[in-house]
Amino acid sequence: MAGSPTARRRRLSIELKKLREKNVLTCAQVGAALDWSGSKVNRMETGSGRVQPSDIDALCRFYDTSDELREFLKSLARQAKTRGWWQVHGSGVPEWFSIYIGLEQDASTLRQYQSEVLPGLVQTAAYARELHTCGSYMSPEDIDRAVQVRLERQSMLSDSGAPDCWFIVNEGAVRRVVGDREVMRAQLEHVLEAVEQPSVTLQILPFDAGTCPTTGPFTMLGFPDPEDPDIVYRDGITDAMYLEGEPHVREYTRAFDELRAAALSPRRTVQLIKSVVKEYAR
Repeated sequence: MAGSPTARRRRLSIELKKLREKNVLTCAQVGAALDWSGSKVNRMETGSGRVQPSDIDALCRFYDTSDELREFLKSLARQAKTRGWWQVHGSGVPEWFSIYIGLEQDASTLRQYQSEVLPGLVQTAAYARELHTCGSYMSPEDIDRAVQVRLERQSMLSDSGAPDCWFIVNEGAVRRVVGDREVMRAQLEHVLEAVEQPSVTLQILPFDAGTCPTTGPFTMLGFPDPEDPDIVYRDGITDAMYLEGEPHVREYTRAFDELRAAALSPRRTVQLIKSVVKEYAR
């Protein structure tokens, strides 16, 4: 079973929708049969509303499920109410990003393209602070919390069950000075340490790579349970987009594969980063 509350809530939503579709019913029909609104059923299936164990009892009686499935769904509903470790940081983690962290905690694969900055999972505290401070609407206290969350997220890379992380980064993110040259030197040295971990692969997309898929940063998250479909995540300054479904995943997978083919090999990437570190050390 997925470990984070976000993943449990998502799995519960998936299972409830499967049950309704198996019975060839609409949300409105289920709602009418249970004296609920159709919108309540829809919220339960999209994860936008809290599901009570009593709601699960009612649905399972209506769908005539097994006792085992009913107890499994009730367990998901109870555990979806728990708080993730990152949520104790309050406003330092926006709600739209809190969802992503919950999914990230349970991912088995992570494929990410970054065009402007280095991936959050390999950032130093100084680099992350500069990014949060630049043009930020956050208070100093919230910036502290945001940086702390970013550092705590990185601990999963060294866990025995670490997801298989593959990062592709535009060369500009390596050469653009964030903070000052000392911050960048330390940051790139940290990246070199990170790629030594078996769970991390990094490729640089060089300036002379030619025409590549026109896209901004994105992350594809895969999960160990085949019942949990892959998700494409894209974020902005104040919100994020979560794309599910085979067409979205297929096209982003194609884009990532094209970027990967155009990028430097992991070995040549390390060589490039080492040469840039020397430049920053002068």
